[in-house]
Amino acid sequence: MKKIALPEPFFFENGPRAILLLHAYTGSSNDMRMLGRALEKEGYTVYATHFKGHGTLDPTDILAATPADWWLDTQNALAFLREKGYQEIAVFGLSLGGIFATKALEEEGLLAAGTLCSPLFLNENNHVVDSFLKYVATVQKIAGIEPTKIAESLPKIKIEVQQQLLEIGNYLPPIQMKIPEITKPFFIAQAGQDELIDSQSAYELKKALVQAAVSFHWYEESSHVITVGRDHHALENDVLDFLNQL
Repeated sequence: MKKIALPEPFFFENGPRAILLLHAYTGSSNDMRMLGRALEKEGYTVYATHFKGHGTLDPTDILAATPADWWLDTQNALAFLREKGYQEIAVFGLSLGGIFATKALEEEGLLAAGTLCSPLFLNENNHVVDSFLKYVATVQKIAGIEPTKIAESLPKIKIEVQQQLLEIGNYLPPIQMKIPEITKPFFIAQAGQDELIDSQSAYELKKALVQAAVSFHWYEESSHVITVGRDHHALENDVLDFLNQL
């Protein structure tokens, strides 16, 4: 069987301010690599970690993890940066990562935060379950699993994904309750052609940030993984403009 190179977390050191990048559900540090390189090029230190269960050849590893695990991953990533001597830190999260970027801003004394197509106000108008099942089928096919075995496993996996989404939904209210208390600068990016989550969630987040200076950006032609899509250069420039004003 062909050896498959799995994604790895990355750490680019190039400046006194550090940026933590948190990837998406079913994603990896690869989601954030182009943004990371763009920030490094402009004098920022950048770290992209992996959430538990992600970046493996078994998608069901994700289903064995919990939001509490992912919050611990976020805290450990911040501790890593602080141990390296970085005190001025901002955090950006794509999709799921934005939930933990927001919580980090609420609890960890950071400079600023940003969400990229993030469901801080998750509702039933999403296609995450279908997307996850397609992801499972794709990854298992790459891993050499028989198509019939893949098909047999999907109904059970569907139930587990639905349960995990409920866990994520139940994890959100305490984070949502603190959003109006945020006073640090906040960046929001949302794709107009988001095929996974309700794009209106971005406006709910903006409305809830009553005390923060909000930098809001709408990318009409982009899809959910905005960091690697057609507007990724525009996104990178907008994030840099935001950071350079801190």
